[in-house]
Amino acid sequence: MTDLASLVGSIDIYLFDQLLRGRIPPGTAVFDAGCGHGRNLVFFLRAGYDVQGVDPEPGAIRAVHALAKALAPRLPASNFRAEPVETNSFPDAAADFVISSAVLHFARNEAHFRAMLGGSWRLVRPGGVLFCRLASTIGMEGRFTPLGNGRFRLPDGSDRFLVDERTLMTLTGELGGELMDPLKTTVVQDRRCMTTWVVRRER
Repeated sequence: MTDLASLVGSIDIYLFDQLLRGRIPPGTAVFDAGCGHGRNLVFFLRAGYDVQGVDPEPGAIRAVHALAKALAPRLPASNFRAEPVETNSFPDAAADFVISSAVLHFARNEAHFRAMLGGSWRLVRPGGVLFCRLASTIGMEGRFTPLGNGRFRLPDGSDRFLVDERTLMTLTGELGGELMDPLKTTVVQDRRCMTTWVVRRER
């Protein structure tokens, strides 16, 4: 019997929740915008999903190529590209379910944040979903040191681009999307807040 970790890898628990709730059924085209070394892709590769992804780090894409070769050798190498999310070369409406997990809070400023968000959103097909996990101020308001341009120093010493509830609700409307779930935020004691933002692209 295959153990769970071998089956799903180190998938983000909130992404796993979407899977368990039937929101990413077999046959879904999945795109990881900022895939890193592929921690969120193990299950999808193993289960035969149509998987694509980008990451700006060539070393990360080499790791994903090796992972895909082992778990889904039918997929072409061109499905995974070393490119910035904001200027990726994949066509519009490339996937039904686009993942942006712990990516957007690395934006250098608001313009970069919007460029990365736009580069992810344009990949979502009509009726498809953008799943985001990103750092926010929700639940720890006033606990972060402003650095300017939307960036803050967190109590754990890291610097991140942070959003708040109003920003995410405004962006949902600007994108022409609708929330699939209420915003859900995990507060990591005295360190940071991570918000799950799941948006369906209206047809």
